[in-house]
Amino acid sequence: MQVPFRSAPKYVRPEWIDYNGHLNMAYYSVLFDTSVDEIYKDIGFGPGYAKNEGHTTYTAEFHISYIRELHEGDEVYVTTQLIAYDEKRFHTYQELFHIDGWLAATGEALALHIDMSGPCVTPMPEHILENMKTIFDLHSVLPMPDRVSKSIVITA
Repeated sequence: MQVPFRSAPKYVRPEWIDYNGHLNMAYYSVLFDTSVDEIYKDIGFGPGYAKNEGHTTYTAEFHISYIRELHEGDEVYVTTQLIAYDEKRFHTYQELFHIDGWLAATGEALALHIDMSGPCVTPMPEHILENMKTIFDLHSVLPMPDRVSKSIVITA
């Protein structure tokens, strides 16, 4: 596994462009979400997990910082870093890069492990926690990103 995890390439679609001529803010979220699905396979989550185990994940919070505009046809990729986890939650940090290497946006999530019969937050099974630990151990050598846990403020 790459450290941090790197998604497959993605492309900014024409229908995602807003009246300002750049990627609409909603589709940054789509790029982050579809990219995290790729690392979810390594953790053991996904459609099969929901169907076979009756468990899934819900996003409790997601914060996006828009750094630089993306335009129609731009090729991009997303990196994902596991920042922290416990038996019921995990915290990820993502960076959306243009294929030329510049940072377009960051995303930060707090996800919950869910028993779909409730739905309610529930501990992850041991095999998922083991996968989470493996990924966390790989990612723990990375520096803590400067943008993690930033809040919105207006300073004078």
